[in-house]
Amino acid sequence: MRGRTERQAPMLLGVSTEEFIPKDHPIRRIRELTDTVLERLSPQLSAMYSTIGRPSVPPEHLIKGTLLMALYTIRSERQFCERLRYDLLFKWFLGLTITEPAFDATSFTKNRERLLSQEIAMAVLGEVTREARRRRLVSEDHFTVDGTLLQAWASLKSVHPREQGPPAGGSGKNPDVNFHGQSRTNDTHVSRTDPEARLARKGRGQETRLCFSGHILMENRSGLILDVLVTQASGTAERDAALVLLDRRKGPRKRITLGADKGYDTRAFIEELRQRAVTPHIAQNTSRRRSAIDGRTTHHAGYAVSQRIRKRVEECFGWTKTVGGGRKLRYIGVRKNQLWAAFTAAAFNLVRMANIEAQTA
Repeated sequence: MRGRTERQAPMLLGVSTEEFIPKDHPIRRIRELTDTVLERLSPQLSAMYSTIGRPSVPPEHLIKGTLLMALYTIRSERQFCERLRYDLLFKWFLGLTITEPAFDATSFTKNRERLLSQEIAMAVLGEVTREARRRRLVSEDHFTVDGTLLQAWASLKSVHPREQGPPAGGSGKNPDVNFHGQSRTNDTHVSRTDPEARLARKGRGQETRLCFSGHILMENRSGLILDVLVTQASGTAERDAALVLLDRRKGPRKRITLGADKGYDTRAFIEELRQRAVTPHIAQNTSRRRSAIDGRTTHHAGYAVSQRIRKRVEECFGWTKTVGGGRKLRYIGVRKNQLWAAFTAAAFNLVRMANIEAQTA
């Protein structure tokens, strides 16, 4: 017998979001780790708010919502707030009931600015890494650094000479702009959409795009991201950022090893590492030149181990670009993209930690 489509809706539903999430769902382990991190951050979050006035969106909801955007590849705050209206998993992760209304997209975005000014994103990433240290998942001796180009939220049509105004073109949002035959460099041209983005390309013969440079410091035991940095793209951005990440590294000050690819094989950079008591496990660049890494480093068995493990940093970049939505950045400027990078790195670490503990359970 064919069923009928007309059904009477129940007048009273005595269930909670907890009953809709499977007991073996991976998000349960991630929520447990997230709640532990936010509990330790509670004093710092309380200092951000006044004791009087109208209650705002709880900071825990802002942080969890931003993590969900990275975990489920949500492309905007507006799309997240729309999905929060009907996705019971999202409501369960934030601790909302079925009938509680979702946040207004404008309020959610405005309250995120407070997180941006208080640098809470880096505090969340730092607390996640400290939790990983408590669980003995982090190496204190062996690290890897790498960088990549992140495509900016700006078109090449927005690039114009610094001394002149925007080029004359057609009307509409996507006007016709003929820039063929023109020589455009970062010294002479700038983007109207994102003035902080820089023209860059991965190599000879590759397409030039408006980009930022993203950098990651990874520990070699579990492949967790210890620190992340977004800078303007330049020829020396990777090596300059690597020194910044090393200088602000948390943990005991002792001799460590640092793995990296051939792009870091320069005498100036190797000398900076040795001054910081860092053993450079850098891949040798011997193409038409002499490598700055000699036999004093390469003959050790640990050098070969670092060369093998350092490639796992590509997994971090791959996750942040595909799942985290970093294939093309959705924010303007270094400051906002640094916020995105920190929360995305924290989300990656939470997934990684949850998977490791599930495998060892």
